[in-house]
Amino acid sequence: MQINDHNPLPTYQAAPDRYGQMNYRYCGQSGLMLPEISLGLWHNFGHNADLTLGRKILRRAFDLGICHFDLANNYGPPYGSAEENFGRIYKKDFVAHRDELLISSKAGWDMWPGPYGNFGSRKYLIASCDQSLKRMGLDYVDIFYHHRPDPNTPLEETMGALDQLVRQGKALYVGISQYKPEDTEKAYQILKAMGTPLLIHQPRYSMLDRWVEKGLLDVLGSNGIGSIAFSPLEQGLLTDKYLKGIPADSRAAKDGRYLKAAQIAPEKLELIAKLNQIAQERNQTLAQMAISWLLKDPRITSVLIGVSKAEQLDDNVAAIKNTKFSIEEIALIKTILDA
Repeated sequence: MQINDHNPLPTYQAAPDRYGQMNYRYCGQSGLMLPEISLGLWHNFGHNADLTLGRKILRRAFDLGICHFDLANNYGPPYGSAEENFGRIYKKDFVAHRDELLISSKAGWDMWPGPYGNFGSRKYLIASCDQSLKRMGLDYVDIFYHHRPDPNTPLEETMGALDQLVRQGKALYVGISQYKPEDTEKAYQILKAMGTPLLIHQPRYSMLDRWVEKGLLDVLGSNGIGSIAFSPLEQGLLTDKYLKGIPADSRAAKDGRYLKAAQIAPEKLELIAKLNQIAQERNQTLAQMAISWLLKDPRITSVLIGVSKAEQLDDNVAAIKNTKFSIEEIALIKTILDA
């Protein structure tokens, strides 16, 4: 990460009205509240990014009442660098606010060579959490997730590792990500028997990717499990960015790891244009409407966004001002999405 030491930022003073800018929801049946908008550090916090920009993003987020920062062991590039850089920013700007912050990390994807640096074994999860805490300079994380299902490790072992992290004081709460409905139910029951609640599920969910509506949300709702949706803007597709082609500075043009130009097919752009028209009629940007569409469901605790500029946070946070949809709007949007 590039450091602009020749142009340091002034000492950070958090906005006194920050909690008046955000709405908060209880996470399932727990006593923990999450902001309706949370900030993910998946992009723009690796060693290829600008530390000053990262500090501006985190500062603006906190000033808007976004007190939840979400990381993972392999966020970067390279792996681990997002946590390292977050730790540097935390030390400079946020140490005094630790008890106001909700900091999460995860493990489950490829992290280091050999048989013990991937998936869901107890050895991998415990070691990964220890490494994450060291990189960020923290004594504990507020939430630690298993980042993806492991088809080979017994679920009892993986959930047992999460339970162990809570009992060791390394995590206050635990969650899972991208688990199917039936495996979510099993994980919930295993953790419940151990005395450690399954606090939260982090699924990929957007207007264009609605798999969670086929059973997962019902499991979460019936068991009192919270949820935080990632990729709500479908890597930028659910914005007006691509309606007139692919901008040279866009993610699709610069970074093919996530959103590929081939995904932006003419029929997809036509669908997005129709959604954009509805958003305009609601006096929202398309991005705002896409976030609001998820938040209209009380089973969604928070929506996890990523930004490349601090100013984008203001646009996204404005979505919480209008999360109500009329019966007619819901019917029309579902007709467009299901076409």
